[in-house]
Amino acid sequence: MRTVLNVIWLILCGVWLAIGYVLAGIICCLLIVTIPFGLAAFRMADFALWPFGRSLVKRSDAGAPSTIGNIIWIIFAGWWLALAHLTTAIALAITIIGIPLAWANLKLIPVSLVPLGRVIVDSDDVQARYPTVY
Repeated sequence: MRTVLNVIWLILCGVWLAIGYVLAGIICCLLIVTIPFGLAAFRMADFALWPFGRSLVKRSDAGAPSTIGNIIWIIFAGWWLALAHLTTAIALAITIIGIPLAWANLKLIPVSLVPLGRVIVDSDDVQARYPTVY
C-alpha cells in the first residue's frame, strides 16, 4: 500500500515539492554561509519525493548549533513552509483520494519547521528502535 500511495504522491505532489526544495538547496549552497540550510533543503526534497513509510527522527548527536540554526530557519523560512504545507493539506483533504496525500503533507510540516539535526528513516526502523513510540 505504501508503494501505491508513494507513486500517487510522486505524480501529483512530490515531484513539484522536491523540485522547489532542490532549487532552494542549490541557492543556499551557492551562498556558502547557508550551506547547512541547503543540505537541509536537499533532505526535505528527499522526504517530499517518497513520504509514506518514512519518519523524521531527531539525531542523537544534534546539539546547540542545530538548535540555533533551526531558530534562524523558523524565522526566515520554516513558518512559511509549514503554512504552505498546512494550506495544501486542507485543500487535498477535500476529496477522498486526497486524504492520504493531505496526511503526507502534514508529515512534511515538522521537517519544514526544524530540518537541522534530523534524519529521515524507514518507519519500520523507528518502530524497532523506539517500540514505545508506536
